[in-house]
Formats: sequence, C-alpha cells, structure tokens
Amino acid sequence: MLESVSSRTEPDKVGYQQKMDILEKKLGILQLRLRELGIPVAILFDGWSAAGKGSLINRALSQLDPRYFKVHPMERVTEDQLLRPFLWSYAQKMPAAGQIAIFDKSYYMALMPESGMLPHKKNAAGTYQDIRAFENQLLDSGAIILKYFLHVNKDEQARRFKELMRSEDTRWRVTEKDLAQNIQYSKFYAKFNEIFIKTKDCPAQWVLLNANDKRSAALGFFEHVTAALESAVQAKTDPPEPSVTAALPAEYARAGADVPDILSSITVNKPITDERYAKLLKQYQNQMSVHGYKLYRKRRAAAVIYEGWDASGKGGSIKRLIQEMDPRGYNVVPVSKPTAEEFSHHYLWRFWREMPKDGHMTIFDRSWYGRVLVERVEGFCAESEWKRAYQEINDMELHLHRHGVIVLKFWLHVSSEEQLRRFNARLDDPAKQHKICDEDWRNRARWDDYYAAVNEMLHRTSTAYAPWVVVESDSKKFARIKVLEHVAKMLAKEL
Repeated sequence: MLESVSSRTEPDKVGYQQKMDILEKKLGILQLRLRELGIPVAILFDGWSAAGKGSLINRALSQLDPRYFKVHPMERVTEDQLLRPFLWSYAQKMPAAGQIAIFDKSYYMALMPESGMLPHKKNAAGTYQDIRAFENQLLDSGAIILKYFLHVNKDEQARRFKELMRSEDTRWRVTEKDLAQNIQYSKFYAKFNEIFIKTKDCPAQWVLLNANDKRSAALGFFEHVTAALESAVQAKTDPPEPSVTAALPAEYARAGADVPDILSSITVNKPITDERYAKLLKQYQNQMSVHGYKLYRKRRAAAVIYEGWDASGKGGSIKRLIQEMDPRGYNVVPVSKPTAEEFSHHYLWRFWREMPKDGHMTIFDRSWYGRVLVERVEGFCAESEWKRAYQEINDMELHLHRHGVIVLKFWLHVSSEEQLRRFNARLDDPAKQHKICDEDWRNRARWDDYYAAVNEMLHRTSTAYAPWVVVESDSKKFARIKVLEHVAKMLAKEL
C-alpha cells in the first residue's frame, strides 16, 4: 500500500496558507460541535522517524481548546506496559464523550518486532484480531477513530537526520534506533506494508500521507480530519433510521434465542460439615498463599470475577480467598454504579484501568458483566448495546488470555427462598442492616428477568479460555470451599 502514496501538486505558498487558514479554523469549530454532541475522537499518528509527526500534531493542537484534548506520546515502552496486555495502555487513555485523544504512535506499532511490546509467545494473527475487536468496540459505541501514517522515502529520511545532527540543539532527537531504521529501510517498509494490508478490512481505515513534502502532508491531514469530523457531526445531528440488529453478529440478533436453562439443573443446597469445612479451608488457603508467590515469581496475572445474586455471599467468599495471601500481591475491586467520569467513557474503560499486572491478582466484586445483567434488566443501556456486549466481553477476555492472564469467573447461585431468608436476617441484625437497601428489594421483585439474563450470560460468555463456574451457594461454607478449591487447582495447573 505504501507504493500507492503519491505526490500531489500543491498551490503556491500563498494559496497553501489560505487553504490552511480555512481548514484550521474549521477544525476549531468542529471541536466545539464534538463537545456539544458528546462524540469521543481518537486520532492515531504513526510514521517513519523524522517524518514530521510532532510538527503536524502541534499544528493541529494550535487550533483546539486545550481543556478538551489530551496528547499521549507512546514512543517509550514502560515496564508497567510490558507487565500488562498491550492494549491496556491505550484502552485506559481512550477519550471520554466530547474529548479528543491524540496518540503519537498507535497500538499497531506493537506488531513491529523491535517495539518490545509483545511477549515472545504472542502470535501476530492474534494481535490483529485483538486490535480489530478493540476498534470495533469503540466504533460501535459511537467513537471516531482516525489513523494517519506519515511516509517518507529513504533518501529524504536520511537527509532529515543529517540536518538534525548538524546542530547540538537538535542532535539529541536522532537516536541509534532511528539511524538503524534508515539502514534497514526495506525491512521496515515491508513490515509497515504488511500491517496496512492485513488491516485494510478494519472499519477505521488508514490514511497514508506523503510527508516528503511537509506542506502536502499538512494539507492532506487537515482536509481529511475536517471532512471526517464533519461527517461524524452530521451523522449524530441527523442519524439514519435505527436498526437494532444491523451491527450485531447473527448469533446474538435475538434475545433469549436458543438459550438453555442452565440454572435449573443446579442443586443450590449442598451442605458441608463444620469439620470438613475447617479442614478444607485451611488446606486451600495454604495453597493460595503459595500460589500468590508463584504468580509473582513466574510473572503471571490472574483476574477473578465474582458475580451472583444479592446476598449470595460474594464478600465472605472473597475474604476467605485472600485471607492467607500476601496483600501486596492482590487487589480487590468493588464495582458499583459508574461515576460521572466512568459513565462518559466506553463501559469497559473503568475495568481496563483495574486489570492486574503480571505477578498480581485482581478480584472483581461484580464486573463488566453488569452490562448484560443490571444494565440489561433495568434498561440502563439500549437493547443493541447489551446484545453486542457478549461478543465485546469475549473479545476482551480473549485478549487477556493471550497475554497470559488467568481468567476465573464465578456465578454464586442461591435459591429465591434462601435469598429472602438472608434479606430478613440482615434487617433483624443491626450490624448487617447496612447491607440491605431498597435496590435489593427492587432487584428481587424482578427475579425472573434477572434469571433469564443470567442464563443468557452463562450461555453466551462461557468460553474455553474463560469458562463460568456456577457455585451452589445456599450453604455459604460449601460455596467458599468450592471457589477456593477451583482457584487453587486452576492456579496450580497454570503455574
């Protein structure tokens, strides 16, 4: 594709500046409209070293209100990034509604061997799939993704390096890595080309800019970005007729279609003697203490997800799971109603920020599955959004799995009768009354709706790499042991 980047005849200096004045003013006006309409925009800049990305970014920003954009230089790969799935550092920086995020180097550069962003076991095919799924999630939620690559030929790149190295003030900008890129230009050219070809089917298309001439690149960028943002504003202002299933995979097109009643086969009341409980509790907690240190030594991460009915015993189970573990090695994330900041982002954003780094465990007390549970049942998101979420969640968990994160998911299942008994017990105990609220009773009144949602969640999102474990929880002690046993066994297997 790089061979298709052609030169264009530009107007003289006066004509060029006249065009740029119009386009720059238009970009500033469009930013205000994007802000008013709540449209998030991610602009990705990639290109050859010395192609002029910094200058072009700076020129674009000169027309924007600095309160509503952020620039993320991604050139230097930090240890924190290497200890997490490679999309983590980008996902948590994605813009809120009405904001613009500009990335100097995109996640595509993880595919360059010298980037060091991917572990050796990461395969390129999986990386392309992860990126495609990530972009689809953002685009489906209404975000705009614009991708620009600044292309210069080998001779022009070498000339710019020499120019920079003539002065002590600019010499530092040319690194050994930059010079190596020019020496191995054909190798880099082939890899860039491969990336463009293998991602040409992505909804967010690459725009290749001829940066041999800086005016040509600047004009090309401003023409494209203003046209793309105008189109986004127009679409939001005058949207097409809605279609519930248009953007959904066929298997998720109809809610409740072909969903087996998984919960009906669960015998929720499984007793355990106090003696056996005490013995197994000590046994598995000792194992968890050892596994916590093994996670750290082997640089593996674990994400443990707890979902379940209100009063199903999630808190007590989490407490027993971590009781003998080194507290420096785990983090418990209680999930509740999203804050205003969280609500202004993609629904997965707040969870990306909490993903464990290698060597650590994160326990989620409720999770991203709220999208297909409470948000579905209570109507906090559109039907098309929660239907689409099954695939989005599977894709995210597959990305975690490919990095090496051990994903363990538990649904704590209690009977309606046992839940009612626990609700009443909380009301009667002053020390536990804070655990019961009106929302719990409202949720209970919609038991059948939640039951259907849980069944579909278990059916749609139990995968080979992240299967659900349904925990019979009428007996809290039995449930605690089952979770502990499963986590201990899976960590032993993985480690």
